[in-house]
Amino acid sequence: MTLLQVMPDDAPQRTLLRTRDHQLIAAELAAHGVLFERWPVRGAIDADTGDDAVLARYATEGAQLRARAGLRLVDVATLLPEENPAWRERVAQSRGTFLDEHRHAEDEVRFFAHGSGCFYLRLGGRVYAVLCEAGDLLSVPAATRHWFDMGPHPEFVAIRFFAQEDGWVGDFTGETIARRFPLLDDLLAAEPTG
Repeated sequence: MTLLQVMPDDAPQRTLLRTRDHQLIAAELAAHGVLFERWPVRGAIDADTGDDAVLARYATEGAQLRARAGLRLVDVATLLPEENPAWRERVAQSRGTFLDEHRHAEDEVRFFAHGSGCFYLRLGGRVYAVLCEAGDLLSVPAATRHWFDMGPHPEFVAIRFFAQEDGWVGDFTGETIARRFPLLDDLLAAEPTG
C-alpha cells in the first residue's frame, strides 16, 4: 500500500508523520503543490504486456491529465525482474543514479501501473518519502529537490508524462542528503508486525 513518511531534513531518524491514508497523503502533498491521485488499476502487467497495452488501459485518465496539465509526451518505463547478471548490474547502476538528489526544469509526472517506487521530496525543511504503488499518480513540481529509490529488487511499470520533447533531464545538486535518509527497504522494514 501507498505510504507517506515525513521527516525533518536535518533529522532523518525522526518521523513527524507516517500514514497510508490516501486522503491525508494527498492533502499533505497538495500543501506543497504536489499532486497525488489514485487511478483504478486495470489488470495485471507482466513481461508480455507491451507499452501500447499499458497506455491503452489508462488512455482516458492520461488524456484528461495531459489536457489539464499541458503535457505532450507520454511513454512507459518498465523495470521487471530478470534472472541474469547483466540485469542486476544495470539495476544497481540505475538505482545509484536516481538516489542522488536532483531536480528538473519541468514537473516530473508518474503513474504507477504496476509495482512500486519511492520518491523523496525535499520541501520546506522536511523530506516527504512517498512510496507509490500501482494506481498512484504523483506529479512533482519543477525545481523540487528530490530523489527516487526503486529498491533492491525493483519491479515497476510507470507511465511518464512530459511537457517537453527532451523527456527526463536531471539537474543533480551534488548534495549528499539522500545518503542520510532511510532507503525504501528500510522504510518498509519499519512497518509494525502483528
